[in-house]
Amino acid sequence: MEYIWAFVIGGLICLIGQILMDFFKIPVPYIMVAFVTSGVILTALGIYEPIVKIGGAGATVPLPGFGYSLAKGVMKEVSQKGLLGAFTGGTAATAGGITAAVFFGYLMSIIFNPKTKP
Repeated sequence: MEYIWAFVIGGLICLIGQILMDFFKIPVPYIMVAFVTSGVILTALGIYEPIVKIGGAGATVPLPGFGYSLAKGVMKEVSQKGLLGAFTGGTAATAGGITAAVFFGYLMSIIFNPKTKP
């Protein structure tokens, strides 16, 4: 049942993004920023945590999940280190994912021949 919920929650997040692109003609970078920001805001309001408990990876892998990770890291560090944690918590919580994205992006650029679009 966990797989079904992950599929449903992740699918709904993707559906929202697709609707924003197709019907409202919002550019993809704006949607990406909106998703990360909404993940942070929904986490701060306590709304995204129940979604993560139900959807699992379906809620944590898409971009709102990155915002969720940022917010959780900041909240944890602020509770431990005070105001300084607001500046370091998000980076510390998401460093592994950011490192993996940079590393595998670089690896793919070595394996394949990247070309700029005209």
